Order: sequence, then C-alpha cells, then structure tokens
Amino acid sequence: MSTNSDGLRIALFFLVTLCSGAVGDEIRSGGKFPLVVSTWPFLEAVRAAWRSVDSGFSAVDAVVEGCSACEEPRCDGTVGPGGSPDENGETTIDAMIMNGVTMEVGAVAAMRYVSDGIRAARLVMQHTEHTMLVGEQASIFAISMGLPGPTNLSSEESREKWINWKKSKCQPNFRKNVMPIDDCGPYSLESILSFGERTCLSTKRAGLDQSGPYHVDRHNHDTISMAVIDKMGHIAVGTSTNGATFKIPGRVGDGPIAGSSAYADTEAGACGATGDGDIMMRFLPCYQVVESMRLGMEPKLAAQDAIARIARKYPNFVGAIFAVNKNGIHAGACHGWTFQYSVRSPDMDDVVVYTVVPEMPTV
Repeated sequence: MSTNSDGLRIALFFLVTLCSGAVGDEIRSGGKFPLVVSTWPFLEAVRAAWRSVDSGFSAVDAVVEGCSACEEPRCDGTVGPGGSPDENGETTIDAMIMNGVTMEVGAVAAMRYVSDGIRAARLVMQHTEHTMLVGEQASIFAISMGLPGPTNLSSEESREKWINWKKSKCQPNFRKNVMPIDDCGPYSLESILSFGERTCLSTKRAGLDQSGPYHVDRHNHDTISMAVIDKMGHIAVGTSTNGATFKIPGRVGDGPIAGSSAYADTEAGACGATGDGDIMMRFLPCYQVVESMRLGMEPKLAAQDAIARIARKYPNFVGAIFAVNKNGIHAGACHGWTFQYSVRSPDMDDVVVYTVVPEMPTV
C-alpha cells in the first residue's frame, strides 16, 4: 500500500514538472510564526502586516494593514485607486478577506467611489451574513459603515492612460467576436447582411483573436494577495486589486473570489495567486492548493500541480501562486512570467523576496 502511494506521488511529481511553468525552492521558516507572505516585492505592504502581527494583532488585522499599505501608494498601479481604468476610463476596486479559523469571507467587487477595498471587504465579513457585495451598492454599504467616500477613484495617470488608449482606437481590448474589430465601440455581433442574407464575418475575423491579444503583465493585470499566520498559528488571507486595465465595465476578476485569488484554512495552510484572473478563476487554484496540502502534499508540489492543471488547458496563460502550509513552509510556482513573492518571519531582519523562474519543459 505504501509502495503504491509513493509511486503515484513520484509519477505526479514528474508529470507536474513537465507541465508547469516553474517552482521555486521550498522554504522552511526557521522562526516559524508569525509569518507574512505576499505576491510580488510589495515590501511596504509586508512590513505593515509584519508590524501588526508581530505586535500581537490577529492574522485578519495584519492582512488588512498589509493590503491597505499597498492600496494607498497604488502598488504597481494595479492595486488601489488611481490605476487600471476600464473602457469608460473609470477605476473600480475588487477585494477579499478570509478568516482561516472560521472560514468567513468578505468581499467587494466592481466597487465604485470607495478606495479602501480591503477594509470594505472586512466590513462585509464582520457586519453582514453575506460573502460579497458588488458595484455601487457595495460603495453605499461601505460609506454607511464609516469608510470615506464617495470619491473619484481616477487619477491624472489613469486618465492619461485612458485617453491614449482611445487615441489608439481602443486597442488592445478584451472584446471578441464583435464589430468593429479594430476601433472603439459601440460594438455589435460579428455579422452583416449581405445580399439580403445574414453572413458571418468569420473570414474577416480569422486569426484576429491571436493577432492582437491583450498582453497580461504585473503592471496592468495584477493583485496583491497576502497570507498571514499570527502568533497563535491562525491564518488569514486577503487580496486587493483595481482589475485589468481597459476591462469591459462590470468585469470582475479572480481578486474577490475565495479559492481563486486566495484561500486559507488554519488546519491546512494558505495560498495566494496573481495573473490572468479571467482564466485562473475558472480553476479555483488556491482552493486546490490548500486542499492538496490538507491531504499531505508539500507546498511546492501543491503549487506545481495547481499551475499545471491550468496550463494543460490554457498553455498561453500567465499566472503564479504561492503556497504556505500550516507549519510555515512556503513555495511558489508560475507560468508565462517570472514571479516574485515576499516573506517576513521571526528569523529575518527584513522582508526577503524569493524569485520563481519559469522552467522549460523537459523533453
């Protein structure tokens, strides 16, 4: 029985190594707890979370402090107000927080006029029986609960970016199978009336989706995803993002979706994700990672496996994951780009940034 189990694990390891983008070395936290892990080199965000949790505050409190510290300066332009305008030039906020002890979740999506995404998400978790509020109604709720607003979430930078995009005939964008194919809207179904008959424009459309894809990178399509383990060993995660640049108004990515951008269970561990949320949210990769660790899989292999599952269906997707188990062992995996994640633990003098480089598949 043991031999069969070991054989399956070895086979899975080689399969995942072949199919996944990359995995960084698995790291054991020497000082153990508290522990803060975050996507990207968002150093000030990790430091803010560390100050909170090292002072004895809960994992939930530390996640809020950490993500808030990323919202205020607009980390990479993709978190907080003033970045990532949609097709109408408006910035909206997605955020989520999850308590790994109670499994409570609070989230806001496509929130307008309120800049404090993570604090709004915590208000949903603490003061409603719901999991997610969306759009303008999420803003009304947040303001009624004491958050500042309404406020214009655009900035001079986001407005200039939007104006230049309009001058470039709204290219690239997230539309497909519509007309016009190379200009701004209004858009309509991809068809015309020709000789009295409805004729599909497939010949004109052929190859279009491949010729001008929207390039995903950390500066236009990103999330801060953070996990904290406090001194009691309790785990929480949180995310905040202003979504994909030039998204179709109303679009919600994986940022506020529990199990996709982040997931936590104090009995198993936590996960954070970043990248092309429209693809990743179809697979709930962080839920998979935490459940894999619950079954005994090490963080490194759990992260590989989740990335490989997406890459098998979407080989051109761009994304990354960090995984940390309940013992503080952490690792990362990525596909389509080089990924970095940041860590602070008691045995570190400051935040340490780990780099995960995509590996070429072995032939």
